[in-house]
Amino acid sequence: MRAIQFTEYGPSSVLHVAEVEAPHAGPGEIRVAVRTSGISPGEVSIRSGAWREMVPVTFPFRTGFDAAGVVDEIGPDVTGVRIGDEVFGMTRSAVRGANADFAVLAAWAPKPAGWSWEEAGGAAGSVETATRVLDRLAVDAGQTLLVQGAAGGVGTIAVQLAVARGATVIGTASEHNHDFLRVLGAEPTTYGSGLVERVRALAPAGVDAVFDCAAGALPDLVAIAGNPARVVTIADRTAAAHGVHMSHGAPADDTGVAVGAPADPLAVHGLAIAVALADEGRLRVPVAAAFPLTEAAAAHELSEGRHARGKIVLVN
Repeated sequence: MRAIQFTEYGPSSVLHVAEVEAPHAGPGEIRVAVRTSGISPGEVSIRSGAWREMVPVTFPFRTGFDAAGVVDEIGPDVTGVRIGDEVFGMTRSAVRGANADFAVLAAWAPKPAGWSWEEAGGAAGSVETATRVLDRLAVDAGQTLLVQGAAGGVGTIAVQLAVARGATVIGTASEHNHDFLRVLGAEPTTYGSGLVERVRALAPAGVDAVFDCAAGALPDLVAIAGNPARVVTIADRTAAAHGVHMSHGAPADDTGVAVGAPADPLAVHGLAIAVALADEGRLRVPVAAAFPLTEAAAAHELSEGRHARGKIVLVN
């Protein structure tokens, strides 16, 4: 089968299509014939080597953490799913390999009927990440949440999940994305100089929590929250210097032993929540762009620009 991988750190050009043996579902796993799969900024950082100390890898490294497709193999001890079912889900974090013709999923849920394949292929990673951080911040009804970088793949999902919890959401984005954020349920503002004052004007009673999806503004975000413990980032490697927690979910090998920087438990329960909200018409997965599997390098280049509105996906 075809799979996207790289054998050294570097620019997007290190990515290539390799012919490899198809994986098989083990206990508690299923295999899908992949229709679409996701690209994440975190994995772009892994490929570049920027995260080599936090998330060390073994070469060759096969990319892709989330995918959607049709179940074609079911491992031992798996119930509630049948051959031919349409699902979306995630691989094991230590294995990955979802950017391929076949992928083994360790967590999955039925593909919502209202989602396109492109939406489903990019959903699981963003849903898990957003749920993980919202849970850590204990975002609930009546609270005010600031999402820094709200128009990106994770930010768009975080806004919708927080709104579904009953929170008031302020989201930062470029001005041309402000109407887009309003549709998702957030009150938009721009990022950059003057952010503290702009947010205080929008939330005179204060902000309860901050979810940073963009990096580069932690001093302002801590000032807005009033306490670094109320800020979680998924993007800023300077987090520790500001007393801020950096959340990631890719730390464990197959035995559960931590690899690299400590991580938070994966919030796979978010997948079922996403399905319920999608079936109610309350959760969509904005897709910034869809590339053929063979153009993974171009997809990574777009992700590196940090200006994509929503999720970037690969189509088989």
